[in-house]
Amino acid sequence: MGAVRGVLIDIDGVLTVSWRPLPGAVEALRAVREAGLGVVLVTNTTSRTRASIARTLAGSGFPVTADDILTAPAATAAHLAARYPGARCALLNSGDVREDLAGVTVVEDGDVDVVLLGGAGPEFGYAALDRAFGRLRRGARLVAMHRNLYWRTEDGLRLDAGAFVAGLEAAAGVTAEVTGKPSPAFFAAALRHLAVEAGQALMVGDDVESDVLAAQRAGLTGVLVRTGKFLPETLESASGTPDHVVDSFADVPGLPGLRPC
Repeated sequence: MGAVRGVLIDIDGVLTVSWRPLPGAVEALRAVREAGLGVVLVTNTTSRTRASIARTLAGSGFPVTADDILTAPAATAAHLAARYPGARCALLNSGDVREDLAGVTVVEDGDVDVVLLGGAGPEFGYAALDRAFGRLRRGARLVAMHRNLYWRTEDGLRLDAGAFVAGLEAAAGVTAEVTGKPSPAFFAAALRHLAVEAGQALMVGDDVESDVLAAQRAGLTGVLVRTGKFLPETLESASGTPDHVVDSFADVPGLPGLRPC
């Protein structure tokens, strides 16, 4: 690994679990900052806005602001503005993230152009999914903020939206446009934010496929942490090999090459 100028960091499962800091994470992020490296937190979290995430993290001691955070909803807003300007969108998501969906027209009733799926929760009941299915059958596009299958909470692994995205794709005969990780466009947006090239950046995540290997395919160096949703069997069956595997984010400042160019 050559010298690094920027670090992309997943939040859930890497810095926190259920928004509580993991051991050593606050100190490690401070060390990365003190090394003069650019930092952007890249998250598929769809339950909170960038501002809310920043307040929570800063309240726990993490040196971050809203400007340091790129969320899947924010990336989705940019995608919709570019691909479907003025589209009527039906949003199915657990949590209020409309602040990060600036410019997106979200409607409750009537015909829609886009079925927009965020993170799963109680809102993903039969009636809501069947309504989405009907809209897709009538020609609406399916846009998913991510396709994570599960995430880690203090109570264990919880089912996420990826299972429902796959079900709607199969039932309606469509393919979802994914705007968060592992979309190459999401990593490209983060690199633009840092003003660095892919070869100068490190991606740290707990999801071997969506975080680490997807970043490596985009030209970044990938670092997998054994926290959050990490499972040994998932690493063993992965589609590739991470550049680095460490116990936790606390180990990241000690990686070779982690210094400014």
